[in-house]
Amino acid sequence: MTVADYLSLFAVICIWGLLLVNIVLIIAGYIYYLRNERRDIPDIKGVEPFVSIMVPAHNEGKVIVKTVESLLAFNYPHDRYEVIVINDNSSDNSAELLQNVQMKYPDRNFTVINTDSETGGKGKSNALNIGFEKSRGEYIAIYDADNTPEKNALRYLIGEITHDERLGAVIGKFRTRNRNASWLTRFINIETLSFQWMAQAGRYSLFKLCTIPGTNFVVRRSILTEIGGWDIKAVAEDTEISFRIYMMGYRIKFQSKAVTWEQEPQTLSVWFKQRSRWAKGNIYVILKNVPLLFQKKGRPIRFDILYFLSIYFLLLSSLLLSDTLLIFNFLGYVHTTLASFSTTLWLLAIILFITGTFITLSTEKDEISLSNFLFIMLMYVTYCQLWMVVAVYGFYIFLKDTILKRETKWYKTERF
Repeated sequence: MTVADYLSLFAVICIWGLLLVNIVLIIAGYIYYLRNERRDIPDIKGVEPFVSIMVPAHNEGKVIVKTVESLLAFNYPHDRYEVIVINDNSSDNSAELLQNVQMKYPDRNFTVINTDSETGGKGKSNALNIGFEKSRGEYIAIYDADNTPEKNALRYLIGEITHDERLGAVIGKFRTRNRNASWLTRFINIETLSFQWMAQAGRYSLFKLCTIPGTNFVVRRSILTEIGGWDIKAVAEDTEISFRIYMMGYRIKFQSKAVTWEQEPQTLSVWFKQRSRWAKGNIYVILKNVPLLFQKKGRPIRFDILYFLSIYFLLLSSLLLSDTLLIFNFLGYVHTTLASFSTTLWLLAIILFITGTFITLSTEKDEISLSNFLFIMLMYVTYCQLWMVVAVYGFYIFLKDTILKRETKWYKTERF
């Protein structure tokens, strides 16, 4: 066997190993969805704890009013929760719009914290810490500024966490509000349902672990107090705080019935900036926690560390290596006796990808359609390949910012 053969074999083993892990997560997640649909959520009527809902916002004038009004419309006693918007160093008309909402709902627990370049403008984590200092709730709920949660979302989340002391946080799911706006939002919608929420359900079903998604979740105040709030250096503050909750011995539960609808990027440039920021943030969290793989106290999060390492390093390098070898073999620069074998496995992997992805969509009745099936087929050769570019660029900006010691800033996702 040549060097190219060994490299090709390595790439195939890695890709197929991770593909099989994903299939296991899909099966476990699908079973979890079916069971959860038949399960009643614990009732808290009459004993609702006080909840602080925080919304970090930076130049969110296009969406913030709709978000706040949806939060104020929760099916939850109005005197048992407060809404705190951290209008963080915004230069648009957010402050004026939020003031108008306050005047419209004078009898509600609605607070706006306006920061400037001195106190704010340093990222989502810093804004959340500012809001946390002013909050009063026994439980803290977080929503992004572009969210319109369904009326029962908060009740479902609080119902779960108050009936199980082992739970440090409970997360709901977000769905794509503008899924029909463009081909890109169609891809994002499929990705969200299949690769985020089905994987979350599978990980919770098998390991009682899942990762906070950054929005539509509740966490115990006592936990935030003990860990000192959010890590201001973490761009992916959701993943980072998830790991810390695991380390305290708590679980994080996924409740698929608690749904919020959020706006996703509608142009490739906005999507690329958002996803490369996510990649950079997750790489920071992974490298920060890698030493725990070799420590006894890191046992609760070993699977997640290995899972993220596999996705951002092993899978990425294997895909790049596989694609490079296929191209070079086609051009005649390298010769490998495994070329036909690799091609066969590659085609089989595509079939499994399309089949598994379409099956996961069946958890949402409004997603089963011929057009979505065709989008999944197209997704593999377009959207999924772009992920590799995003991951590589995310690693590049992580190294660049680390070397230059750049301060964390708001990475604004453009709204539409």
